[in-house]
Amino acid sequence: MSTKHILIVDDEPDICELLEITLGRMGLTSRSALNYNDALELIESQHFDLCLTDMKLPDGNGIELVEYCQQVRPELPIAVITAHGNMESAVSALKAGAFDFVSKPLDINILRNLVSSAIKLPAASKPDTQRASAEAEAPSQKMLGESPAIKSLIQKINKLSRSQAPVFIHGESGSGKELAARMIHDEGPRKDANFVPVNCGAIPADLMESEFFGHLKGSFSGATSDKQGLFQVANGGTLFLDEVAELPLHMQVKLLRAIQEKAIRAIGAQQESAVDVRILSASHRDLAEMVEKAQFRQDLFYRINVIELEIPSLRTRITDIPLLAKALIKKLCDKLSIAEPRLTAGALDALLSYSYPGNIRELENILERAIALAENNSIQREDLNLSQVDKAAAPQPAADSDKTAASSLEQLEKQAITEALEKARWNKTAAAKILGITLRQLRYRMDKMQIE
Repeated sequence: MSTKHILIVDDEPDICELLEITLGRMGLTSRSALNYNDALELIESQHFDLCLTDMKLPDGNGIELVEYCQQVRPELPIAVITAHGNMESAVSALKAGAFDFVSKPLDINILRNLVSSAIKLPAASKPDTQRASAEAEAPSQKMLGESPAIKSLIQKINKLSRSQAPVFIHGESGSGKELAARMIHDEGPRKDANFVPVNCGAIPADLMESEFFGHLKGSFSGATSDKQGLFQVANGGTLFLDEVAELPLHMQVKLLRAIQEKAIRAIGAQQESAVDVRILSASHRDLAEMVEKAQFRQDLFYRINVIELEIPSLRTRITDIPLLAKALIKKLCDKLSIAEPRLTAGALDALLSYSYPGNIRELENILERAIALAENNSIQREDLNLSQVDKAAAPQPAADSDKTAASSLEQLEKQAITEALEKARWNKTAAAKILGITLRQLRYRMDKMQIE
C-alpha cells in the first residue's frame, strides 16, 4: 500500500508539530497549512488522503473548508478539530459533510482511531451499474429496486458510508431500516469490524446499563463474572440502536454522555474507558414529536439526528415489487432447498394491488406462506391469501373511505398475528419472531385486538 498523505490546517505551529509527529509514527506523511487560503492552494495542487483542520482559522473556518471540499474534492475526508465541549460546532461540521471531529485538548488515541478509519475509505464509489450487479449477487445485504426512491436512497447511503456522522434512520416497521444501517457500515471504513444491532425496546429497563456498558464481577447481586457491554463489543465498528425511541429517560442521559465523550464506564469500574464506535439509530416513531411531549431528550435527539435518512414505504415504490418478489422467493427456496415456484400473472397483479402496512417484511411473510401452499410449482393469486385486500379495494362511499381502510388494515393485522400464532403453536416468542416484532409489541397488539 502506498504511503498516505495528510493535510494539517491549524494556525498554531505547536499543534501542527504535534500532529506531524503523531502521524509520522503511524507511517504517514503530512503537510501543514497555517491558514485557510494556504490550505486551498495545497488541496488544489496536491493529493491528500485526509485533511485535519482546526475550526477557527485566521482567514476562515473549518466548516467553510468542509463545504469547499464537498464541491471540488468530495472524495477527500475532512476531520474538524473543535474546542472542548463545543458540540454545536462539531454537529454543524458533521452536517456540512465532515468525516468526523476531535476535541481539544487532543486525545492521541482518539486521534489515531479517527485517522485509521479515514485512510481506510475507498478511493471512489462504485458506478451505478456495478452497484446494481453487486445487489443482484447479494440481495439479502442490499437494497433491491430500480425505482427513483430506491436509487436516491442508495446514493445517500453511499455518501453516508464515507462519514462518521451519527445517522437517524426513520421509516415504517418492516421497511428496511436495519438493512440500510448495515449497508452504511459495510460500505464504510469500519466494514472489517463488528456491526452490533440492538433492539432498545427488547431490553428490560433494569438491565440496560449493564447491557450497554458492561459490568465487573461482584458489582451487583448476580454479577458472577466480568461482562462486556454492547459498546465494547462494537468498539472499532458500528452500534445500531433500533427502536431508539423506546429508551427510558434515565438511559438516554447515560447514552448521551457516552456518545459525546466517546467513553463509557462499566458498572463497578472506577474509571471510564475510551470507545471508538459509530452510532446509527432508527425508529418508526416521530422523535421530534416525542421531544415536544418531553418523552425524548432534546439534547440526545440533537446528537443522534445529525443526519436523517428516510426509508420509503413499499407502497410508494410498487414498481420494485416484481424484482423484490423474485429475490425473496429465491432466498426462501434456497433456505428450504426446494425449486423456485413461478409467480403467475394473477399473483403478481394481486401483489401490485396490495398496500403493505408491514412493508418488505410483510411481503416476505406473504411469499413464505404462498410457497408452502403452492402446487404444480406455481404461485397462484389465491395462494397469497389476499382476498380481504380485494374486498377493501372495491369502491366505497367517500365519507366512509378512511374508516373502511383503517378497518381493513386492522383485520389484516389481526389475521397475520393469528396465523403466526397458529404457525408457532401459540408460542408468543416464536410468533413474534415470525412477524418481525418484539414480544412486548406482540402482547400489546394481542391485547388491543382481544386475541386470546
